[in-house]
Amino acid sequence: MRALIDLFLTFSKIGTFTFGGGYAMLSLIERTCVEKKRWITHDEMMQITVIAESTPGPIAINCATYVGLKKKGTAGALAATLGVILPSFLIILLISFYLDRFLEIEWAANAFRGIKIAVGILIIDAAVKMIRKMKKDPLSVFILSISFLSVMLINVFALRVSTIVLMLASAGIGLGVYLFKRRKEKEERK
Repeated sequence: MRALIDLFLTFSKIGTFTFGGGYAMLSLIERTCVEKKRWITHDEMMQITVIAESTPGPIAINCATYVGLKKKGTAGALAATLGVILPSFLIILLISFYLDRFLEIEWAANAFRGIKIAVGILIIDAAVKMIRKMKKDPLSVFILSISFLSVMLINVFALRVSTIVLMLASAGIGLGVYLFKRRKEKEERK
């Protein structure tokens, strides 16, 4: 029971104090679950991030669910998921009652401008950590470089291209290289 409460409180803290959605939460989830609590390893965090990004639903919720499942099974997954969702839900519910008046308050409007900057920094922090920990083989560097350039060009020219297309293309390249290497190894064995 203590572990379930710990999961719930840990992810409640992450859900309460991280603004900007799942990508902004990744850095805090990694710091908490990998470095402080040691519930998962850095490699598992990288794998969780990839899987959470490519499955339906918000990335932070998917990460929390996986960590909870790994730590305490289905009950842990439920505790972690509720922990990360509940604070945001309650805050948005409270703000929705007073939204019109809330945005007219000068300090609140300025706080949200500051939060936008902080969210950008948290997302960059998560990306830099993942890049540092990724395998630096030529294929990974190639896919990272092409994806980064593609996203930059898409944003600069305001093109309407889903990031899902980039993810599928990257997965296709990776799978193609894997199949090519596997086929080549089989031919060498013969």
